[in-house]
Amino acid sequence: MLTEIVYWIINMSITASIMGLIVLLIRKIKVIPRRVSVFLWIIPFFRMCVPVSFTSSLSLMNLLSEYVYKPKSVPVAKPAPAVAMTLMNSIGAAKSYAPIVYKTNVLEGVFEVAGIIWLVVTLAVLLAFVMMYVVTMKEIRDAKKVEKGVFVSAKTDSPAVYGIFRPKIVLPEKCEGKNREFVLRHEKTHVRRKDNLWRLLGFIAASVHWFNPLSWLFLKAFLADLELACDESAVAGLKEKERKGYALSLLGAVRSKNMFVSAFGGAKVRTRIENLVSYKQMTLFSAVCFGLLVAAVIYALITNAA
Repeated sequence: MLTEIVYWIINMSITASIMGLIVLLIRKIKVIPRRVSVFLWIIPFFRMCVPVSFTSSLSLMNLLSEYVYKPKSVPVAKPAPAVAMTLMNSIGAAKSYAPIVYKTNVLEGVFEVAGIIWLVVTLAVLLAFVMMYVVTMKEIRDAKKVEKGVFVSAKTDSPAVYGIFRPKIVLPEKCEGKNREFVLRHEKTHVRRKDNLWRLLGFIAASVHWFNPLSWLFLKAFLADLELACDESAVAGLKEKERKGYALSLLGAVRSKNMFVSAFGGAKVRTRIENLVSYKQMTLFSAVCFGLLVAAVIYALITNAA
């Protein structure tokens, strides 16, 4: 059982790597707002977590399979005449797949060892994250409530949202004036967007694929995009002068070193300021166009070759 799991995990990781690299290229198109393009990260993280997908003639995997690499497609189910569900099999180390029968005894032994190593390291990484999260929450245990959902603590030097299902906005003691208003606007946007939950899911996906360095690269880019998307959502509706004030408030922000919180200084400040300077309000028409574009890309990359 464990050998089968690690076999498909590795296959999923290969497919997710290809899709993630495509997402990295698409996010370079600056005309697409980050609060829209951030949804593209659904693609590689879906590929990391879900082994099966529907086939489609519009899938980019058709083109990749013809010109780039030729993974086998293992049928799983056929819920309708024109629809099928398959597993993308890039390794091709087995003769049959239900259950998996490897081509040689050596390959079977390799995957048995790989399965044990994968399980031990995955559990160790997840345990380490749990312990760090517990320590993080203990740091703000003595925070004082100043208003609904907002606390002040002497133990933090960067405003941030702590917690996942019952998030708390925790501010340092020295956070006053107009800067405080912008900080709260940013952190409340994180809470509304449930960004800490998406961070958690990203960490779990990367932990399962710890052996793939690209999974950590994707996680880093995803977390940066969450901050940029939050900034864009936070300044939506603000006047140009207010947006400049928001951007300037980032200059004095202390960058948080805590990976488990959504912090006001949680990404490269220069990148965030540049993104805000080039920010443009989306019209309903442009929002619909960008939404359709992202939906089309997700469909093309999340489906398997027909």
